[in-house]
Formats: sequence, C-alpha cells, structure tokens
Amino acid sequence: MLMATPERFYAAACQIDFPAAETRNEIGYRVDRMCEIIEQTVTGYEPFFDVRLLTFPEFAHAIPVYPTAKELLEKLAIEIPNEHTERYQNLAKKLGCYIQTGSFLETDEAYPGHVFNTTVLIGPAGILSRYRKVNTWIPWEVHTSPHDIEGYSEDIFPVADTELGKIGVATCYDWLFPETIREMAFRGAEIMIRISAYMDPWGASEPMDWWTLINRTRALENMTYVVAANQGAEMRNYPPFSWPGGSMVVDYDGRILAQADPGPGEKVVVAPIDIAALRHERERRLGHDTIAHSRSDLYKYLSSERLAPASGEISIASLEQRIRDAKKKTSS
Repeated sequence: MLMATPERFYAAACQIDFPAAETRNEIGYRVDRMCEIIEQTVTGYEPFFDVRLLTFPEFAHAIPVYPTAKELLEKLAIEIPNEHTERYQNLAKKLGCYIQTGSFLETDEAYPGHVFNTTVLIGPAGILSRYRKVNTWIPWEVHTSPHDIEGYSEDIFPVADTELGKIGVATCYDWLFPETIREMAFRGAEIMIRISAYMDPWGASEPMDWWTLINRTRALENMTYVVAANQGAEMRNYPPFSWPGGSMVVDYDGRILAQADPGPGEKVVVAPIDIAALRHERERRLGHDTIAHSRSDLYKYLSSERLAPASGEISIASLEQRIRDAKKKTSS
C-alpha cells in the first residue's frame, strides 16, 4: 500500500570533494561534512523549497585505493549499520528528510572475505534499503557483486515504499546496463537515484557526455525521475582520473530540471519532484509507455550466461580472465 505522498517536494543532488581515505578512521570527517551539507541545504532552501530527499556520490565515504579485497577489508571496509548511518538517521529524524548515502566499502560477517560497494537509503525511522552494486566497474573494482555469491538470498534490487514515493537506487556503472534500472522500474520505482563516481572523458561534456545521456535515457525509457549525484573530486584526490561532477535531476520525460556545471568541487543542485504528476501520466498515457508496451517474452539473451560469477578470490587478474571468457561466449 502506498503511503501518503506530498504533492510536491524537492530533491537535492549533492557532490563532494574529499581526499582519498587511507583508513576507516578517516570516514568520520567525511560524514561530518556531509551532515553539514544536509543541514545547510534543508534549512537554507526552506523559505523557497521543501527539500526532502538528498543524495551523495559513490565512494563518498571511502574510495577503493587498494588493489586487493584483502587490503580493503583490512583498512577501509565497515559493517552496516554503523555509527555513521546512525548519525544520518538522527539527522533525517531531526529534519524530516531522506538521505541516500554515498557508498561505503562494506564488510558482512555473513560473507567472509568479500567487500561490497554499498549504499543505504535512510529516513527518519532508520535504514529503508541497502543496495550492493551489481555491475562493478571491472576489471578495476575488486568488490563482490551479489551475482558472485552462490545462494545469495537477499533482495538484490530493493525498492523502498516511502511517503515520498517508491525509491530505487543503482550505482555508477550499473546504469550502463538497462536491465538493472528496468528491473526496478518493473518493481514500481518512481524515483531512481544514481550515486556515481563517473570520470572523464565519459562525463558531462561533449563529445562523450555519457553521464547526461544515460541519465536522461533511463528516465524517459522507464518514466521515472532520476536524481543523480556524481563525484566532484579533484584529480589529485583520486588519480589518474578527473571527476566532472555535473550532478543533476531529470524528470520522467527526460528533461533536465537542474544540473551542476561540469567541473570538480562541492556543489548542490535542487529540483522539484511531483509524484502526483508522474502517477497521473503513467495512468493516462497509452503512447510511449515502454513498461506496458514491453514484449518481455521475446527477449532470450538474458537466459544465456555471459560474465560468469566469481570463483575464488576476486582480483584484477581473475576479472580480466572472466571478461575474456565472456567475450568467447559472445562471439561463439
């Protein structure tokens, strides 16, 4: 059952610029600053806009600066919930808002030896969903995808039913896989959040502005709002890449409602979310409704495996070999 939804509220896409953390002891400083941004945004815009949903980028808490999962587990990974998610919850309760955290490098005793790239949606009542990145940016990311774990029984594509609407989230490279966002759209997602660390040259500028292109395409093809927060880290903070920012909000027809100008640095953009209008259009339209028009039974490609789940330790070398093996299946 849908909860009572505000007729209209505002979402904020927030980007940050931190040096890469080397130990988990440095995460607290980043949380301090993000909590400041949340409170400043909600209270500062209050005379003008009712900001109720705030999103932060991938790797906001910790960047995978070590090449092996073992080192990430030793130095940066933390369990969820933790002291930081508790701080976000207290702030969400105080301000009456919802926070999509930037990602954590997560460890879970249920899956020893694995590190997940994880974000959580937090509201006044606590954690509402936990999303572990499915399509890790291989071969460089040695995080575990839920796809890699045999018998994984947790919800891989959660959609949270909140007073703001039905909210899903996916992380960075996930968005280059239409199936990932499509799955959540078929589960009823009305707002799709993208937390991202999208680097140049695939950023927000021509001729390869994949960031803008993909955000707008996923919005219109699934008739969802997209709230996308991208890394604004300066190149020296996470070489060899530069981070173009360009955080944005897109409506369900693919229109950009707000976008930060390309370039590094802390920035916040806000834009209106009108769930009532979205629901009206979903109900009224007969044309361009690609959910209702989907001829799902025709598509067979997902039933044949390409990239196999991990077997044994995940490393850059093992990922490269799995990619080569998948290419052989594709060309055969």
